[in-house]
Amino acid sequence: MKGRRTQYEIYWEILVFCREPRTFTSIINRCDLNSKKGQEYLAFLNKKQYLDIKEEKNKTYTTNQSGRDYISIFNKLYLNLFDERPGFKL
Repeated sequence: MKGRRTQYEIYWEILVFCREPRTFTSIINRCDLNSKKGQEYLAFLNKKQYLDIKEEKNKTYTTNQSGRDYISIFNKLYLNLFDERPGFKL
């Protein structure tokens, strides 16, 4: 599958990348987002309670159990639609 990523694919990418604690800068760089869009996606995922945010030395984002559930559901749906696992940058 080629072309532009959907919002759901971007959510998946962020959540997969954030299985380990990540900073905002590392997320937008790895997921190829600009700062404004990155803030929007992270705010949405935070509102849905898919990410845990820690504000110690550096603010970090980590996928929690609800986010891992999203990854699992997304993977199943993607497999059903395309007969292959998501093959994005991650």
